[in-house]
Amino acid sequence: MVFRDSGGGRRGPSESNEWLTLGQAAKYLGVAQSTIRKWSDLKRVPTFYTPGGHRRYRRADLDAFLEHSGPAGRSEAGPLVLIVDDDDRVREYVRVNLELEGYTVREAASGAEGLTALENEPPDLVLLDVMMPEMDGWEMLRRIQEQHGVGAIPVIVFSGQADERSASQAEAQGARGFLGKPFDPHQLIESTKQLLPK
Repeated sequence: MVFRDSGGGRRGPSESNEWLTLGQAAKYLGVAQSTIRKWSDLKRVPTFYTPGGHRRYRRADLDAFLEHSGPAGRSEAGPLVLIVDDDDRVREYVRVNLELEGYTVREAASGAEGLTALENEPPDLVLLDVMMPEMDGWEMLRRIQEQHGVGAIPVIVFSGQADERSASQAEAQGARGFLGKPFDPHQLIESTKQLLPK
């Protein structure tokens, strides 16, 4: 099989190199496929294309990427951010952009998932949506403070539907920040970078 690299040349894989599909490479690096595609487009990860246009990655290239610049490298992982939101699109947007900045990001689609993630690996920062079914963000924030102590894990609360009381409520419950409507995911990313510089 012959691949053309992202620069337009053609290369054949050597027997000593293992080739991975987009999905395999994403799993190997521990990030989403959309993140790998962005890294490919930005030329951060060496990418090869089959005659059919499918992306392929050499394991050796991925190892080198992890060592030097990966999602900030295995041995020098960036700050861990946990985003808890039931909106898949918001989570993906925030995660991809933070990963491109060198942060390590975990996702949870509900308050219950978020609490489980907290126990498995306490993050450096939690980005927490207020409007979620079953357990809303306020309840999760209360449980975080009960289990870990007020302020032990910084939390930024956000919502696309919030009244003026929400900001004071967030502060009273120990949150480090609140973003209300009109909610801008880019602002959430900037707030993360200010509160948790790499």
